[in-house]
Amino acid sequence: SSQLPDGQVLPLPSVILGELGKDPQNPTVCFYGHVDVQPAKKEDGWNTDPYTLTEIDGVHIFIRNLYGRGATDNKGPVLAWINAVETVRALKLAMPVNFKFVIEGMEEAGSLGLEKLLEEENQSFFSVVDYIVISDNLWLSKKKPALIYGSRGNACFFVEVK
Repeated sequence: SSQLPDGQVLPLPSVILGELGKDPQNPTVCFYGHVDVQPAKKEDGWNTDPYTLTEIDGVHIFIRNLYGRGATDNKGPVLAWINAVETVRALKLAMPVNFKFVIEGMEEAGSLGLEKLLEEENQSFFSVVDYIVISDNLWLSKKKPALIYGSRGNACFFVEVK
């Protein structure tokens, strides 16, 4: 929960933890994403209602463009990973890795509550994680995606010197 300046306490949205596969021979990949968004109004420059996902034809017959708040940051990437796993399963292919998902709804507000959850689940849900993929990054241009192999953020340490 989170306390507002007026003292009111609001419950935080749940963090979704999911997993698929527990083969000890496979590495475990944990995918992180968020589904909350920054506020938006049509007057901010949107051609469509920012909170209604709108599909518009692209420049090629097979390309469809999706417009809506969160389509790229970060609901679209979250859905892409889920669809990829769903496709592998539908094709009855062997899963090359074990999957874990962490999907939160407070990233835009500083991931309130996530640190506590990570600490609580460190010895259980997160005990077997070999790799972490954060699908909350950018494209260098409309035609150049980026593979980010590092991430900025906060690192907090407590050091006691005697």
